[in-house]
Amino acid sequence: MIEMPEHLRLSTTPVAADESVVTHGNARFTVLTERLVRVEYSPTGQFEDRATQTVINRALPTPDFRVHRDGDRTQIITRFFHLDHTGGPFTPQTLNVKELTGGYHSIWRPGEEADSRFAELLGLRTQLGGTARTLDAVDGATELEPGLANALGIASLDDSETLALTDDGWVAQRVEGAVDVYVFAHGRDYAAAVADFYRISGPQPVLPRYALGNWWSRYHAYTQAEYQALVERFEAERVPFSVAVVDMDWHLTQIDPKYGAGWTGYTWNRELFPDHVGFLRWLHEHGLKVSLNVHPAEGIRAFEEAYPRVAEVMGIDPATELPATFDAADPLFWKAYFEQVHHPMEDEGVDFWWLDWQQGSHSRIPGLDPLWMLNHLHFLDSARRGARPLTFSRYAGPGSHRYPVGFSGDTVISWESLAFQPYFTVTASNIGYGWWSHDIGGHMFGTKDDELATRWVQFGVFSPVNRLHASNGIFNGKEPWRFGPEAERVMGHFLRLRHRLVPWMFTENVMGADELRPLMRPMYWTDPDEVTAYRAQNQYWFGRDLLVAPITSPMDKGTGHGSVQAWLPEGTWVDFFTGLSYRGGRAVTLSRTLDAIPVLARAGTIVPMSGPDELGVDNPDALELRIFAGADARYELVEDDGRIDARTARTLFEYEQGTGLVRIHPATGALDVVPSSRSYRLVLVGAGQEKVVELDAVQTTVGAEAHFDGSRELDNRVDERIFAFLDAAQIEILTKERILQQMTLHSSPAARMAALLEMPEVDGATFQVLRELLLARE
Repeated sequence: MIEMPEHLRLSTTPVAADESVVTHGNARFTVLTERLVRVEYSPTGQFEDRATQTVINRALPTPDFRVHRDGDRTQIITRFFHLDHTGGPFTPQTLNVKELTGGYHSIWRPGEEADSRFAELLGLRTQLGGTARTLDAVDGATELEPGLANALGIASLDDSETLALTDDGWVAQRVEGAVDVYVFAHGRDYAAAVADFYRISGPQPVLPRYALGNWWSRYHAYTQAEYQALVERFEAERVPFSVAVVDMDWHLTQIDPKYGAGWTGYTWNRELFPDHVGFLRWLHEHGLKVSLNVHPAEGIRAFEEAYPRVAEVMGIDPATELPATFDAADPLFWKAYFEQVHHPMEDEGVDFWWLDWQQGSHSRIPGLDPLWMLNHLHFLDSARRGARPLTFSRYAGPGSHRYPVGFSGDTVISWESLAFQPYFTVTASNIGYGWWSHDIGGHMFGTKDDELATRWVQFGVFSPVNRLHASNGIFNGKEPWRFGPEAERVMGHFLRLRHRLVPWMFTENVMGADELRPLMRPMYWTDPDEVTAYRAQNQYWFGRDLLVAPITSPMDKGTGHGSVQAWLPEGTWVDFFTGLSYRGGRAVTLSRTLDAIPVLARAGTIVPMSGPDELGVDNPDALELRIFAGADARYELVEDDGRIDARTARTLFEYEQGTGLVRIHPATGALDVVPSSRSYRLVLVGAGQEKVVELDAVQTTVGAEAHFDGSRELDNRVDERIFAFLDAAQIEILTKERILQQMTLHSSPAARMAALLEMPEVDGATFQVLRELLLARE
């Protein structure tokens, strides 16, 4: 068999320390952490010490544990679990693992479903879900595979059926009939369970900085001139993008029927792209990285320009025109595929590939999913020049987080699809999969709806990857100017905001990889004993200190507000857009006009952003520090040169609530990767009207200090907000006047609420908005 190149061999450390291993007949137990144990049973007594497709690292420090043996019985005890094996093959009678910090039902037995009756009484699930391979053709919800978060406090991952990874970069079968399961005894510390999963399966990679900007994608037969004109229109409208995705019509699709269908292709269509090398160069000159869509299932056929080269490598006589069939199980095919097809195109300017595999999970090697092999090899191959790797493809099972970014598939345009996507995206964190990219706006069918399209873009901006996409229907474009004036304005604002957030997002990207934490996390990760946190399915943590609750249902026409149910953890929270502050530790209904969605920052948070006029994704010359009042704040910005072995600069920012002092510390580390001086715009949010301080030419090696004058106390300006709401509301004028009269007569929130409750003319939607304003801090 041909050897795989060194760069296509994943670095692994699969052998556990001897001190971590306990053998009991044909069973073996490996205590990987105090909360994570591997349980194996082999009919032959032969155990697996190679890496697998899911697990690549077992060389972890040996935790504290005790072993008790009594005849055929072996018990292993840590602070967090008690394993009891009475000998023989694993059955519910012979093996159990008890999680020690949970309740009566926190116990795992092989092949036995957890008792979920008590959770169901509260309308909850015990297995909180993971993710799914695709959302292709889904209109609304779809079934999810299991994750590692279980409300009973114990979960498992069965690794018995995956293939082993060999030292030469290939895959191999494992012992037939062997059982290989990882038991996660983390109680309701779901974040710790996923962190331990990252420890054994590898952390999430740091995404390239450009991947955090906006992506443009459309299934449409663009010409070179048409695509360039579109980019120039985006630039003229100040609608920024950092990635240009070119769907399948870049290649020949109308081919001689003797070769089959034209979905697979690797030869540029020169009628559409007469100078494709110049086209790629032009996109790079305009600040865009380029991804091409490929459907690799048909391999390389005789009409392709690369066919003679591929045929020579594969030992095919070109005169026969026999195809170089796609074969995930053939190392020789992969050699030809990369070296003769993909690498030459990357030399011309293709930055990464959109792998559109839709042909199932079978290959000539039993258990080898072609999708997994595509993701695995493409991601490794994309790192061969030293830049941060990236691929774009569907999910292929646990461990797929090592190969970002995920393509969720062709969804239907509907409110139901939008309503499912935040839940789908954040729940994937339960299996460590943190970088989903959706067809923002939906791919096909449905109804054109300005409000729906705008809400989808708002979710996209506050999701891991924001990729606008549409099908090839003439009425399906997602360009903002194809919607009404209000939708166009709001979409443009949010798309610009996404690029301005890149400094913060890149830092969270780096810190998440370092600290074994996905960018998005469910609310129940931090409030696992609060039932309401489980019910806030579409709300999530975004980074370390932001809460996001997308609005995924139509607004009330009278109030002009959409709403969402949310859970606010303990503390004080300040709205990113409006500055309205809230008391936490409770469930709330949050209502917003089309201008915004609820994005709340913990009081005492700093969000570094690019300056208002910097819409690229490089380390910026101008920064805005958005500082949320109410507590002292501290944030360290991370910037680097974009390489795998990155040279990094860090800049610490501090804010003192008591004095109003903002301190910009001198940058440390590789100072040549950041500008030598920067302008700063400091914005204090939540203390009444936004307070702004401008600083010019701050030397990176020196730093600066500044102060916010005046009151810095949180101030919701409730009366102003009530008047503004009533003034804009499309409800009866007499009702507005009566409401305002009652607000004038009564000063306390309780008295005002009581007065509203006595007004039958106030409908539910109006009451909801007023209640939020009156009780935000109460």
